[in-house]
Amino acid sequence: MQTSQSAPLFIRRVAVCGAGVMGAQIAAHCVNAGVPVVLFDLAKDDGQGGKNGIVQRAIAQLKKLNPAPLGVNALADLITPANYDEDLALLADCDVVIEAIAERLDWKRDLYHKLAPALNPRAIVASNTSGLSITALSEALPETLRHRFCGVHFFNPPRYMPLVELIPTAATEPALLDHLETFLVSQLGKGVVRAKDTPNFIGNRIGVFGILSVFHHTQALGLPYELVDDLTGTRLGRAKSGTYRTADVVGLDTLAHVIDTMKNQLPDDPFRAHFGVPPVLAALIEKGALGQKTKAGFFKKEGKQILRLDPQAGEYVPSGEKAADEVKDILKERDPAKRLRALHDSTHPQAQFVWAVLRDTFHYSAVHLGDIADSARELDQAMKWGFGHAQGPFEIWQAAGWRQVAEWIQADIAAGKTLSDAPLPAWATSGAVWDKQAVHTPEGSYSPAANAYVPRSALPVYQRQIGAPRLVGEGPALAPNVVHEDDAVMCWTLPAPHPQDVLLVSFKTKMHTLSPDVVRGVVRAVDLAEQGYKALVVAQLDDPFSAGADLKAMLPAFMSGGVKAVEPIQKEMQDMVMRLRYAQVPVVAAVAGLALGGGCELSVHCARRVAHLESYIGLVEVGIGLVPGAGGITYSARRAAEIQAQSAPDAPLLAYVKEFVLAVATARVSKSALEARQIGFLRDSDPIVMNRHELLYVAVREAANLAEQGYRAPLAARFPVAGRDAIATLKAQLVNMRVGGYISDYDFHIAEQVATAICGGDVDPGSLVDEAWMLRLEREAFLALLANPKTQERIAGLLQTGKPVRN
Repeated sequence: MQTSQSAPLFIRRVAVCGAGVMGAQIAAHCVNAGVPVVLFDLAKDDGQGGKNGIVQRAIAQLKKLNPAPLGVNALADLITPANYDEDLALLADCDVVIEAIAERLDWKRDLYHKLAPALNPRAIVASNTSGLSITALSEALPETLRHRFCGVHFFNPPRYMPLVELIPTAATEPALLDHLETFLVSQLGKGVVRAKDTPNFIGNRIGVFGILSVFHHTQALGLPYELVDDLTGTRLGRAKSGTYRTADVVGLDTLAHVIDTMKNQLPDDPFRAHFGVPPVLAALIEKGALGQKTKAGFFKKEGKQILRLDPQAGEYVPSGEKAADEVKDILKERDPAKRLRALHDSTHPQAQFVWAVLRDTFHYSAVHLGDIADSARELDQAMKWGFGHAQGPFEIWQAAGWRQVAEWIQADIAAGKTLSDAPLPAWATSGAVWDKQAVHTPEGSYSPAANAYVPRSALPVYQRQIGAPRLVGEGPALAPNVVHEDDAVMCWTLPAPHPQDVLLVSFKTKMHTLSPDVVRGVVRAVDLAEQGYKALVVAQLDDPFSAGADLKAMLPAFMSGGVKAVEPIQKEMQDMVMRLRYAQVPVVAAVAGLALGGGCELSVHCARRVAHLESYIGLVEVGIGLVPGAGGITYSARRAAEIQAQSAPDAPLLAYVKEFVLAVATARVSKSALEARQIGFLRDSDPIVMNRHELLYVAVREAANLAEQGYRAPLAARFPVAGRDAIATLKAQLVNMRVGGYISDYDFHIAEQVATAICGGDVDPGSLVDEAWMLRLEREAFLALLANPKTQERIAGLLQTGKPVRN
């Protein structure tokens, strides 16, 4: 258990040494959090008389990568290029120094010798090694710095993968680890696991062993790679890319390096016989087929066709084999005990493959838990945060019945079916774990070293995480105080010690869509908040915030009464967002994940938004042939006028309106909360949180603070619109897009409706209009398009296939 009472360490600037793939992306994620970075690499001519060519190219590449490491490309300006020959003096102002060069112990040590004299004496120094000994690395540092050194292993890509392993040496100062963990969790949004200083730490130790087990059983059973990926992907609660596609993405040479590290540095591991690079993997690397980065690996794309390697023929052949129906049915079983028993008992080769892969990971994890982790919690979280597993190996084992699964593993060991004859450790087959049938309990997770259940970290930063997911056996993540609940919404308050005078409302629909009942539920929540609470927060218990209007819920009305029957439903949505805007208590939207269409419209009409960095916000209605119909058009016009008034009152309103028209007409969705702020869906005053699990904490306190400050709802006011001249200009630009083939004729028609409505219709430039005027224009455009057969074709296509139709 970690606690810290010492003064906080303020991390004002970070240095990252090594501008390769990981170093550059760690730097990018730091600047996403607003932390300036000095990015170092070897001196190399930049073609302009400077020596930062390597770093400058790395920064330029950050702006091109997909998925994007930067929240917005402009943040690259917070990265200062530097080289080891000329710029070591810059280290004096850096509070954290992260080394992220190639995985060579000698190279890293040489770099430390060079850096040490220039370091800030209070700086934390950390290596991003994926598996080298942290203690061995620390020996290159002066004795006076070793207590400030540790390992800090980010998983790739750093912006999107939650896991960071924090690895101390015997000399590392405990308070320093607490400060660094707090920074990583709250400022960078990471899931931190403390690991012991053993080769490959926790995530790669267990994860790569799991991959080797898959390789072994794939070959033994002669299964094609795409079938294995189908079996070890989402059906098993893991990443969609499965095993072999994931290996291609990671890089086959990188995977081979981690496997070699295990083989070379774990001579006494009882599973070591399986630590070699498989012949098929070695052959691909020898040919230069390293996966995605070389366009060929286990898979190869030719045109639109995905080919997979046939290892016997040494050729790429068409792929497409999926799991057998019998095995699909087993994996669909919701009861974990029944599911694992069915896999164990089945004679189908695919089921036996899945059982063997799970069994091997259970076996390996149990044998090595005491060596690599403080408790079962760290191991399970490492696999969830670092490899995208829905559950860790011990969670699966516990949920399926600890004793029964242990007996199956022991039987397979005795029968020679396992990858090692090492017995399960005594803690797994006797004592507290055997009696409780659990490694995870509400009191904590089992620690072999302590022979006890160890509670979660007591670091204060974790008190900010409300409703963070719990492991199997730990108990509920959150116990809401329910004020009102029906089939559509739940109105509730947080349990003590959190504020009890802030009401929350959550949606119960799939993807938190806005059905008519949800719309009425939101209005009821506002009524309840005004009757007895200081504020209201619109927040979901899980992602996304809202995927927009529930089209299926509107379908019966449209089928029975046509467009006329939909009009009152749309009007009700408009009334709902206006109710939020003019509520007598502050309403805060806690946004994370998708906030599309009506979800975006709901959030922008709240008094404030608190958004997680990974918020993807946009008005996407044109994709189904409509314009935003729940206040989105009205908001766009009003917000454009506000931005113009604040930034350049004498500038043409068209320049600001145009940005919103293009965003709506192209269904632009932000790639981050930072980009949503650029587009105009978030304001500068809207907080952006880096850790998803802090969203509720910040949103509730933001709402309470607004109330304490004497919040008053905005007064209804008229605002200027761009008018007919702007409509004509925008239409001309849209014509060019149509002629250029960027949009279809019907896209042009929809965009024309968007431009006309946002510009306020056929009025003089600068005319003052009120919200009622804009809402009417919005409603008329929405209903006119809904009556068009091409729009109906788009809606039907989306409902039938889940994919947008272009016509």
